[in-house]
Amino acid sequence: MTDRELEVVDPGALTTLQDLGRPGHAHLGVSRAGALDRGAHRLANRLLGNPPGAATLETTVTGCAVRTRGPVTVAVTGAPCPVTVDGRPVAWGAAVRVPGGAVLKAGAATHGLRSYLAFAGGIAVEPVLGSRSADLLSGLGPAPLAAGTVLPLSETGGPTGGPVVAGTDVVPWEASPRELVLPVLLGPRDDWFTPAALHTLATGDYQVSSASNRIGLRTVGPPLERSRDGELPSEGMMWGAVQVPPNGRPVVFLADHPTTGGYPVIGVVPESRLDAAAQAAPGTPVRFLPLRPR
Repeated sequence: MTDRELEVVDPGALTTLQDLGRPGHAHLGVSRAGALDRGAHRLANRLLGNPPGAATLETTVTGCAVRTRGPVTVAVTGAPCPVTVDGRPVAWGAAVRVPGGAVLKAGAATHGLRSYLAFAGGIAVEPVLGSRSADLLSGLGPAPLAAGTVLPLSETGGPTGGPVVAGTDVVPWEASPRELVLPVLLGPRDDWFTPAALHTLATGDYQVSSASNRIGLRTVGPPLERSRDGELPSEGMMWGAVQVPPNGRPVVFLADHPTTGGYPVIGVVPESRLDAAAQAAPGTPVRFLPLRPR
């Protein structure tokens, strides 16, 4: 036993270990995985002076609680939530010193869905294909956390980490979207849909479905009309692909997406616009902005 460890007290509804993922392995059938809200993940690490790719804990809706074996500095970002150390409130969005043996709790999200817990030095489980991320579709990487799980911290990080954001004690909060606006670069299979379908995509009343997860953001709303029947041979899929299954309602692929699929992809959302999708709760209105690539 070492004081550079964490023990999970309460894993919440779903807490996974995430970094910036494992790109470059789609030819092996392995998707990138990684933090859904990469901006929040990077910010949590930046507050502690960690490298951007240091592994964090990604919570879902209900938060989580961990006990530190030794002193460590932590930061919680992403979806705002109450943060406590042994029941005493501490700052969200700031570097916080946690003494050894104390229980750090990130409570239920008050806005958005996913919070990120970073620890000075980062979490040091063994990488798989160069990443410590949990991929819930393939099963690669560490399993979702369970009560009693022990996680090692980097021995080189020290208890305090590096400097926080220069001249800043806390960071501003970017609100979770009241309306999720997603530009869609049309193609490669937009020709499988009628002109009316493209109009529906641009004007339809869509909302985030409660069936959404780390694999994809599913929508409820008007179906898109196909111009041809049948399905495609399986094609490569990417983060942000907008696939249209037989029910006609768009699905935006996220970090744990399959690497191939046979339903047509009407367009692709640029990765830079997908962090907001990680925080869009069920029922959030979705507005698609179809664009022709230049």
